[in-house]
Amino acid sequence: MKTFSQKIEEIGRARRKRVEVCAAALIAEEMTLQELRQAPKLTQVRLAKALGITQDGVSRLEKRSDLLLSTLRKSVEAMGGNLSLVAEFPDREPVILSVIAATENDSRPLKRKRGTSRH
Repeated sequence: MKTFSQKIEEIGRARRKRVEVCAAALIAEEMTLQELRQAPKLTQVRLAKALGITQDGVSRLEKRSDLLLSTLRKSVEAMGGNLSLVAEFPDREPVILSVIAATENDSRPLKRKRGTSRH
């Protein structure tokens, strides 16, 4: 049985290079919220100020894996970008969903008032 390294050696240098380039492109397309913020050299403090929350709040957002779309949209917009949500299906063209468009209710700050709880 061959090891993974042995199999890689068999595919040839030119093809390996193409695979590495494709892999790097795919990795570059997938970023965490923290990496997205760091790419333009934006600090947590500056992002917090733009969002109307504390630096600690930004830190907590970056660690979460289950953000609300409205929170993610506000974060991306505070970084100077726009958020699009695309639904992809095997039997049709991708569809851009408009459910993340700003609404009047989304204009409130991201922080909760002290003393309130989620029930």
